[in-house]
Amino acid sequence: MGNLFFGRNWRRFLRSINEERLAAARSSLAESLRMEGLRGKTFLDIGCGSGIFSHAAFCLGADRVVSFDIDPLCVECCQHLRGKVGASGNWEIYQGSILDKGFVSGLGKFDIVYCFGTLHHTGRMWDAVKNSASSVKKGGVMYLGLYNKAEGRNGSEFWLKVKKFYVNSPGFVRSLICGGFITHLLISGLIHKEASIGNIKTIKSRRGMDWMTDVNDWLGGYPYEFAARDEVINFMKDHSSGFVLEEVVASRGLANNKYLFVKHDRGVEDGY
Repeated sequence: MGNLFFGRNWRRFLRSINEERLAAARSSLAESLRMEGLRGKTFLDIGCGSGIFSHAAFCLGADRVVSFDIDPLCVECCQHLRGKVGASGNWEIYQGSILDKGFVSGLGKFDIVYCFGTLHHTGRMWDAVKNSASSVKKGGVMYLGLYNKAEGRNGSEFWLKVKKFYVNSPGFVRSLICGGFITHLLISGLIHKEASIGNIKTIKSRRGMDWMTDVNDWLGGYPYEFAARDEVINFMKDHSSGFVLEEVVASRGLANNKYLFVKHDRGVEDGY
Protein backbone atom coordinates (compact mmCIF):
# COMPACT_ATOMS: atom_id res chain seq x y z
CA MET A 1 0.00 0.00 0.00
CA GLY A 2 2.99 2.29 0.32
CA ASN A 3 4.34 1.55 -3.16
CA LEU A 4 3.87 4.53 -5.50
CA PHE A 5 3.39 2.15 -8.43
CA PHE A 6 -0.16 1.67 -7.18
CA GLY A 7 -1.18 5.32 -7.20
CA ARG A 8 0.22 5.98 -10.66
CA ASN A 9 -1.42 2.83 -11.96
CA TRP A 10 -4.83 3.72 -10.56
CA ARG A 11 -4.57 7.25 -11.91
CA ARG A 12 -4.09 5.78 -15.40
CA PHE A 13 -7.00 3.44 -14.78
CA LEU A 14 -9.34 6.36 -14.11
CA ARG A 15 -9.10 7.29 -17.80
CA SER A 16 -10.77 4.00 -18.73
CA ILE A 17 -13.57 4.10 -16.18
CA ASN A 18 -17.00 4.25 -17.77
CA GLU A 19 -20.50 3.28 -16.72
CA GLU A 20 -19.97 -0.30 -17.87
CA ARG A 21 -17.02 -0.72 -15.50
CA LEU A 22 -18.84 1.02 -12.65
CA ALA A 23 -21.85 -1.25 -13.13
CA ALA A 24 -19.58 -4.32 -13.14
CA ALA A 25 -18.03 -3.17 -9.86
CA ARG A 26 -21.46 -2.69 -8.27
CA SER A 27 -22.58 -6.13 -9.38
CA SER A 28 -19.33 -7.73 -8.18
CA LEU A 29 -19.53 -6.06 -4.77
CA ALA A 30 -23.14 -7.05 -4.18
CA GLU A 31 -22.42 -10.64 -5.22
CA SER A 32 -19.28 -10.87 -3.07
CA LEU A 33 -21.09 -9.59 0.01
CA ARG A 34 -24.23 -11.62 -0.71
CA MET A 35 -26.29 -8.44 -0.50
CA GLU A 36 -28.57 -6.87 -3.08
CA GLY A 37 -28.01 -3.41 -1.67
CA LEU A 38 -26.23 -1.65 1.18
CA ARG A 39 -28.97 0.64 2.44
CA GLY A 40 -28.64 1.05 6.20
CA LYS A 41 -25.04 -0.23 6.18
CA THR A 42 -21.71 1.43 6.89
CA PHE A 43 -18.81 0.52 4.60
CA LEU A 44 -15.04 0.76 5.14
CA ASP A 45 -12.78 0.46 2.08
CA ILE A 46 -9.23 -0.36 3.20
CA GLY A 47 -6.60 0.50 0.60
CA CYS A 48 -9.20 2.09 -1.68
CA GLY A 49 -6.93 2.36 -4.74
CA SER A 50 -8.93 3.87 -7.58
CA GLY A 51 -11.99 4.19 -5.35
CA ILE A 52 -14.18 2.14 -7.67
CA PHE A 53 -15.53 -0.09 -4.89
CA SER A 54 -16.17 2.84 -2.58
CA HIS A 55 -18.12 4.33 -5.48
CA ALA A 56 -19.97 1.02 -5.84
CA ALA A 57 -20.85 0.96 -2.14
CA PHE A 58 -22.12 4.54 -2.29
CA CYS A 59 -24.27 3.79 -5.35
CA LEU A 60 -25.62 0.63 -3.69
CA GLY A 61 -27.03 2.88 -0.98
CA ALA A 62 -24.58 2.62 1.95
CA ASP A 63 -25.42 5.12 4.68
CA ARG A 64 -21.76 5.89 5.32
CA VAL A 65 -18.71 5.12 3.17
CA VAL A 66 -15.18 5.61 4.52
CA SER A 67 -12.24 5.12 2.16
CA PHE A 68 -8.56 5.35 2.91
CA ASP A 69 -5.21 4.59 1.38
CA ILE A 70 -1.62 5.29 2.33
CA ASP A 71 -0.85 6.51 -1.20
CA PRO A 72 -1.82 10.17 -1.79
CA LEU A 73 -2.41 9.50 -5.50
CA CYS A 74 -4.96 6.82 -4.59
CA VAL A 75 -6.67 9.31 -2.28
CA GLU A 76 -6.87 11.75 -5.22
CA CYS A 77 -8.36 9.03 -7.44
CA CYS A 78 -11.01 8.24 -4.87
CA GLN A 79 -11.82 11.93 -4.43
CA HIS A 80 -12.23 12.21 -8.19
CA LEU A 81 -14.84 9.43 -8.22
CA ARG A 82 -16.60 10.94 -5.23
CA GLY A 83 -16.88 14.16 -7.20
CA LYS A 84 -18.65 12.28 -9.98
CA VAL A 85 -21.59 11.45 -7.73
CA GLY A 86 -21.67 14.72 -5.82
CA ALA A 87 -21.31 12.92 -2.49
CA SER A 88 -21.05 15.00 0.63
CA GLY A 89 -20.68 14.04 4.27
CA ASN A 90 -21.65 10.38 3.91
CA TRP A 91 -18.52 9.52 1.87
CA GLU A 92 -15.31 10.30 3.75
CA ILE A 93 -11.83 9.85 2.28
CA TYR A 94 -8.57 9.83 4.22
CA GLN A 95 -4.88 9.21 3.75
CA GLY A 96 -3.76 6.68 6.34
CA SER A 97 -2.31 3.26 7.01
CA ILE A 98 -4.06 0.09 8.13
CA LEU A 99 -0.95 -0.54 10.24
CA ASP A 100 -1.65 2.59 12.30
CA LYS A 101 -3.89 1.30 15.12
CA GLY A 102 -4.73 4.79 16.35
CA PHE A 103 -5.86 5.92 12.91
CA VAL A 104 -7.90 2.75 12.35
CA SER A 105 -9.64 2.82 15.73
CA GLY A 106 -10.50 6.49 15.20
CA LEU A 107 -12.60 5.59 12.16
CA GLY A 108 -15.02 3.53 14.26
CA LYS A 109 -16.74 0.22 13.60
CA PHE A 110 -18.45 -0.79 10.38
CA ASP A 111 -21.08 -3.18 9.10
CA ILE A 112 -18.88 -4.02 6.12
CA VAL A 113 -15.08 -3.99 6.02
CA TYR A 114 -13.77 -4.44 2.49
CA CYS A 115 -10.08 -5.22 2.02
CA PHE A 116 -9.55 -6.93 -1.29
CA GLY A 117 -6.06 -7.26 -2.76
CA THR A 118 -4.45 -4.71 -0.44
CA LEU A 119 -3.25 -6.13 2.87
CA HIS A 120 -0.64 -8.38 1.26
CA HIS A 121 1.13 -5.23 0.03
CA THR A 122 1.65 -3.64 3.45
CA GLY A 123 4.82 -5.50 4.42
CA ARG A 124 3.07 -6.67 7.62
CA MET A 125 0.14 -8.63 6.27
CA TRP A 126 -0.93 -10.38 9.45
CA ASP A 127 -0.94 -7.15 11.47
CA ALA A 128 -3.01 -5.60 8.70
CA VAL A 129 -5.52 -8.48 8.78
CA LYS A 130 -5.87 -8.17 12.55
CA ASN A 131 -6.36 -4.40 12.41
CA SER A 132 -8.93 -4.77 9.64
CA ALA A 133 -10.89 -7.33 11.65
CA SER A 134 -10.95 -4.96 14.62
CA SER A 135 -13.04 -2.52 12.54
CA VAL A 136 -15.98 -4.91 12.08
CA LYS A 137 -19.12 -4.40 14.15
CA LYS A 138 -20.81 -7.36 15.81
CA GLY A 139 -23.11 -8.72 13.16
CA GLY A 140 -20.94 -7.19 10.46
CA VAL A 141 -18.89 -8.79 7.70
CA MET A 142 -15.32 -8.67 6.51
CA TYR A 143 -14.58 -9.37 2.85
CA LEU A 144 -10.93 -10.24 2.48
CA GLY A 145 -8.85 -10.99 -0.62
CA LEU A 146 -5.30 -12.28 -0.09
CA TYR A 147 -2.87 -13.80 -2.56
CA ASN A 148 -2.79 -17.56 -2.46
CA LYS A 149 0.42 -19.39 -1.55
CA ALA A 150 1.36 -21.26 -4.70
CA GLU A 151 4.16 -23.81 -4.72
CA GLY A 152 6.43 -24.83 -7.57
CA ARG A 153 8.98 -23.33 -9.90
CA ASN A 154 6.78 -20.37 -10.88
CA GLY A 155 5.04 -20.12 -7.53
CA SER A 156 4.82 -17.39 -4.93
CA GLU A 157 8.49 -17.41 -3.90
CA PHE A 158 9.56 -17.00 -7.53
CA TRP A 159 7.24 -14.01 -7.99
CA LEU A 160 8.43 -12.44 -4.77
CA LYS A 161 11.91 -12.24 -6.33
CA VAL A 162 10.58 -10.96 -9.66
CA LYS A 163 8.52 -8.22 -8.05
CA LYS A 164 11.36 -7.06 -5.83
CA PHE A 165 13.66 -6.87 -8.86
CA TYR A 166 11.00 -5.12 -10.94
CA VAL A 167 10.25 -2.28 -8.51
CA ASN A 168 13.96 -1.62 -7.95
CA SER A 169 14.82 -1.55 -11.67
CA PRO A 170 15.12 1.51 -13.95
CA GLY A 171 12.22 2.31 -16.27
CA PHE A 172 13.61 0.66 -19.41
CA VAL A 173 14.19 -2.61 -17.57
CA ARG A 174 10.64 -2.52 -16.21
CA SER A 175 9.37 -1.99 -19.75
CA LEU A 176 11.27 -5.06 -20.95
CA ILE A 177 9.93 -7.18 -18.08
CA CYS A 178 6.40 -5.96 -18.70
CA GLY A 179 6.68 -6.71 -22.42
CA GLY A 180 7.97 -10.19 -21.73
CA PHE A 181 5.18 -10.86 -19.24
CA ILE A 182 2.49 -9.72 -21.68
CA THR A 183 3.99 -11.91 -24.40
CA HIS A 184 3.89 -14.85 -22.00
CA LEU A 185 0.21 -14.17 -21.24
CA LEU A 186 -0.63 -13.95 -24.94
CA ILE A 187 1.15 -17.18 -25.81
CA SER A 188 -0.24 -18.99 -22.80
CA GLY A 189 -3.75 -17.87 -23.71
CA LEU A 190 -3.37 -19.09 -27.27
CA ILE A 191 -1.98 -22.46 -26.21
CA HIS A 192 -4.80 -23.03 -23.76
CA LYS A 193 -7.40 -21.59 -26.16
CA GLU A 194 -8.54 -19.20 -23.46
CA ALA A 195 -7.83 -16.05 -25.43
CA SER A 196 -6.65 -14.77 -28.76
CA ILE A 197 -4.40 -11.91 -29.79
CA GLY A 198 -7.49 -10.16 -31.08
CA ASN A 199 -9.41 -10.15 -27.83
CA ILE A 200 -6.96 -10.53 -24.94
CA LYS A 201 -6.28 -6.79 -24.82
CA THR A 202 -9.96 -6.08 -24.33
CA ILE A 203 -10.59 -8.62 -21.57
CA LYS A 204 -12.58 -6.93 -18.81
CA SER A 205 -12.70 -8.35 -15.33
CA ARG A 206 -16.04 -9.06 -13.74
CA ARG A 207 -14.93 -6.62 -11.04
CA GLY A 208 -14.79 -3.71 -13.50
CA MET A 209 -11.01 -3.76 -13.69
CA ASP A 210 -8.82 -3.21 -16.74
CA TRP A 211 -6.50 -5.90 -18.12
CA MET A 212 -3.42 -3.70 -18.55
CA THR A 213 -3.98 -2.10 -15.15
CA ASP A 214 -4.00 -5.58 -13.64
CA VAL A 215 -0.70 -6.41 -15.38
CA ASN A 216 0.97 -3.31 -13.95
CA ASP A 217 -0.60 -3.95 -10.56
CA TRP A 218 0.73 -7.51 -10.52
CA LEU A 219 4.31 -6.72 -11.55
CA GLY A 220 4.60 -3.64 -9.36
CA GLY A 221 2.85 -5.24 -6.39
CA TYR A 222 5.65 -5.16 -3.81
CA PRO A 223 5.81 -5.68 -0.83
CA TYR A 224 4.23 -9.01 -1.67
CA GLU A 225 2.99 -11.57 0.83
CA PHE A 226 0.78 -14.62 0.43
CA ALA A 227 -0.91 -17.30 2.48
CA ALA A 228 -2.56 -20.66 2.03
CA ARG A 229 -6.29 -20.76 2.67
CA ASP A 230 -5.96 -22.69 5.94
CA GLU A 231 -3.34 -20.23 7.22
CA VAL A 232 -5.81 -17.37 6.91
CA ILE A 233 -8.71 -19.28 8.43
CA ASN A 234 -6.57 -20.40 11.37
CA PHE A 235 -5.21 -16.90 11.89
CA MET A 236 -8.71 -15.47 12.12
CA LYS A 237 -9.62 -18.24 14.54
CA ASP A 238 -6.63 -17.52 16.79
CA HIS A 239 -6.42 -13.73 16.63
CA SER A 240 -9.85 -12.27 15.88
CA SER A 241 -12.70 -13.24 18.18
CA GLY A 242 -16.25 -13.83 17.11
CA PHE A 243 -15.75 -14.49 13.40
CA VAL A 244 -17.39 -17.27 11.41
CA LEU A 245 -16.22 -18.12 7.90
CA GLU A 246 -19.28 -17.71 5.71
CA GLU A 247 -17.66 -18.46 2.36
CA VAL A 248 -14.27 -18.93 0.73
CA VAL A 249 -13.57 -18.88 -2.99
CA ALA A 250 -10.19 -20.53 -3.41
CA SER A 251 -7.60 -19.84 -6.08
CA ARG A 252 -5.75 -22.76 -7.61
CA GLY A 253 -2.83 -20.52 -8.53
CA LEU A 254 -1.34 -17.16 -7.55
CA ALA A 255 -4.55 -15.12 -7.48
CA ASN A 256 -6.53 -13.96 -4.47
CA ASN A 257 -8.34 -16.35 -2.19
CA LYS A 258 -11.59 -14.60 -1.30
CA TYR A 259 -12.99 -14.88 2.21
CA LEU A 260 -16.27 -13.68 3.66
CA PHE A 261 -16.23 -13.62 7.47
CA VAL A 262 -19.22 -12.74 9.65
CA LYS A 263 -18.67 -11.43 13.17
CA HIS A 264 -20.92 -12.86 15.88
CA ASP A 265 -20.79 -12.75 19.67
CA ARG A 266 -18.16 -15.11 21.04
CA GLY A 267 -19.55 -18.45 21.97
CA VAL A 268 -21.92 -18.95 19.05
CA GLU A 269 -21.88 -22.43 17.56
CA ASP A 270 -18.93 -22.92 15.20
CA GLY A 271 -17.72 -19.40 15.96
CA TYR A 272 -14.11 -18.38 16.47
